[in-house]
Amino acid sequence: MVQNKTAWKHGAARAVKAIFAVLGALTIVFFAFFGGEFSTLKTLNRVEDDANLFTMEYKADYALDRFLKIGASTDTELIEFIVRQVLKGIPLKFDLPNLGCSTFAAKLADGTPIFGRNFDMYDSPALLVTTRPKDGYASISMVNLAYIGYNSENLPTSLVKGIMTLAAPYAPLDGVNEKGLAVGVLQIKTTPTNQQTDKVDITTTSAIRLLLDRAATVEEAIELLSQYDMHASANSCYHFHIADANGGSVIVEYIDDEMSVVQDEAATNFLLTPGEYDFGKGEDRYATLRETLDANGGIFENGDLAMNLLEAVSQQVSEEKKSSTQWSCVYDQHAVSVDIAMNTVSYTHLTLPTILRV
Repeated sequence: MVQNKTAWKHGAARAVKAIFAVLGALTIVFFAFFGGEFSTLKTLNRVEDDANLFTMEYKADYALDRFLKIGASTDTELIEFIVRQVLKGIPLKFDLPNLGCSTFAAKLADGTPIFGRNFDMYDSPALLVTTRPKDGYASISMVNLAYIGYNSENLPTSLVKGIMTLAAPYAPLDGVNEKGLAVGVLQIKTTPTNQQTDKVDITTTSAIRLLLDRAATVEEAIELLSQYDMHASANSCYHFHIADANGGSVIVEYIDDEMSVVQDEAATNFLLTPGEYDFGKGEDRYATLRETLDANGGIFENGDLAMNLLEAVSQQVSEEKKSSTQWSCVYDQHAVSVDIAMNTVSYTHLTLPTILRV
């Protein structure tokens, strides 16, 4: 009887050791495949309990080099790449609806270059994501979480709920990198860009990731974009406002699938290419931006005054217009930092006075 009990105990001990060995092996496999992703999700943080603004530091490899070799000509192809290479097979819904925005490039009185941006759309929780790729420039960028399946009733408030945020590197809408290159995308009402040559294909948001990771100046950004066939996301059309720390500022547009580069410090939602000036919307906002920049010589005494200009061109919900300004950002291109006003009903009486400096 004693021998049987002893044998049973030894057998049980071996079984427990075997179970722990299997669990250990599974843990090793898990972290080998998902270690970076798990570490990334652990950094996901809600800025305030009642604010729909989150921050995250991306610690995984989002495989940009691999993407740039094969490219994507549609949102579907981009999603397939993200699901396969980034989400490890987890399905993703990616939606880039209509949006209206405003941007400007200027300086502070001490010479610091700044980039202002209003993002105008429907109710949009946001994510400020920090990326530090091994083979590129570190950057911060804003992502509309509604594009990757979230809304005010479904927020990434836990590790499990936050899994879709792993797609964030491929969904930036504006940002700045460590070299001071800032970029923002704005929608325009014209024929969707669909370049068809023998170059690798790239989509709207993946182009922003390319610029933030690989471009230090406006000239480098233009050269990079010229190396790819641009395909507008969501069967729409967009132009890019790109500004660098040296004072360079251009609007990159696509007219009849040909790249057009316009020197300007402001943009809204109409084409700025000569001959196409009055095509689109947002002329009133552009006029306010230009008048202010011309009046002050493109120099603001401080960042608050720059934010005031974004307030002046912000949009609010009305009977005619259901979208509104979801966030206003003033990027410091030297410090690689950003001041953010989220979910603004008015800039003087913020219901969610979320101002973040990273």
